[in-house]
Amino acid sequence: MEIKEAQEKVDAWINATGVRYFSELTNMVILSEEVGELARIIARKYGDQSFKKSDEAYDMADEMADILWVLMCLANQTGIDLTQALESNFKKKDLRDNLRHKNNPKLK
Repeated sequence: MEIKEAQEKVDAWINATGVRYFSELTNMVILSEEVGELARIIARKYGDQSFKKSDEAYDMADEMADILWVLMCLANQTGIDLTQALESNFKKKDLRDNLRHKNNPKLK
């Protein structure tokens, strides 16, 4: 699925099932919560923390999808085409970072 199609599907779902978008502020807080849930899983799976009983049935892919969902909601609400935004971001990174990481001794 293309990003544009995903944004359109999120919008259709919101309008048909979700009644309306939550406010941008509410969605920003929800996005932060979702990122926190992913961080919790990563801290336990790859970091030094151990899983609690309530954390053992995690689904990292689902948490990442939750983040994408809310990000697409925010993009739709604010009129941002994420495909265009990502293409522009690649151009920015190509110009800014084309040698930066290759010349970083910490990455060798």
